Amino acid sequence: MATIKAAITQATWTGDRESMLAKHEKFIEQAAAQDVQVICFQELFYGPYFGNVQDKKYYEYAESVPGPTTARFAELAREHNMVVILPVYEQEQPGVLYNTAAVIDADGSYLGKYRKHHIPHLPSFWEKFYFRPGNLGYPVFDTAVGRIGVYICYDRHFPEGWRALGLAGAELVFNPSATKPGLSNRLWELEQPAAAAANQYYIAANNRIGTEREEFGEAAVTFYGSSYFVDPRGNYVGAVASTDTEEIVIRELDLDAVREVRGDWQFYRDRRPDSYEAIVAP
Repeated sequence: MATIKAAITQATWTGDRESMLAKHEKFIEQAAAQDVQVICFQELFYGPYFGNVQDKKYYEYAESVPGPTTARFAELAREHNMVVILPVYEQEQPGVLYNTAAVIDADGSYLGKYRKHHIPHLPSFWEKFYFRPGNLGYPVFDTAVGRIGVYICYDRHFPEGWRALGLAGAELVFNPSATKPGLSNRLWELEQPAAAAANQYYIAANNRIGTEREEFGEAAVTFYGSSYFVDPRGNYVGAVASTDTEEIVIRELDLDAVREVRGDWQFYRDRRPDSYEAIVAP
């Protein structure tokens, strides 16, 4: 039985980048003490969620990938023999910026990155001010714990990317997010379980918590946590996390369930890509 122990985090903004990096280093140490083998942090984990304003000062959070943050956490990944997914703000070059997740293997090696494809631009989510749409496809990474994909926040509303990750052989997909109350609450309950069942893999969905009022004043929103894992049948693995408490959510995942479910329901055999032209028409 290919059982792994996986973790996701939901955390509050501390007020500065260095203390956020230190906080997440401690998360890795705490997870390692519980024999976690793979961990993913929340969207843009070392900064505030600045998408609720349009201010070029937040461009200063961008860095190269690989770069200083990936190098820093690669050492911890190697030390604790843990796969680490790092959602960061990437600068490819000045003015060319992406919402990105880097994937570090358990030996500390950099495996690659995913760039968020779908970029919202609406009140409290002015992300087109900060990010270009992703252009690296939907990679699946062969890691020490299995085949891992990443889909970031607003991406989750688009089923095509979930399917692309399944077609590439994903067994576990992480969806780091920064999500506020509203229509989002119901979609948060529906979308990842539905995507897991439709594509027959595990999904780990994590969200921020807290209100970043000291950073944004009246423009601040409240993030509601509720991070969770779902299995390839769309069932929760353990309980959903709290709405207001900083947590490391740790679950055991039997990756053999992916093969079992795909044998029971042959969604990949019975697909009809020849009939889906209208879906991808511009």
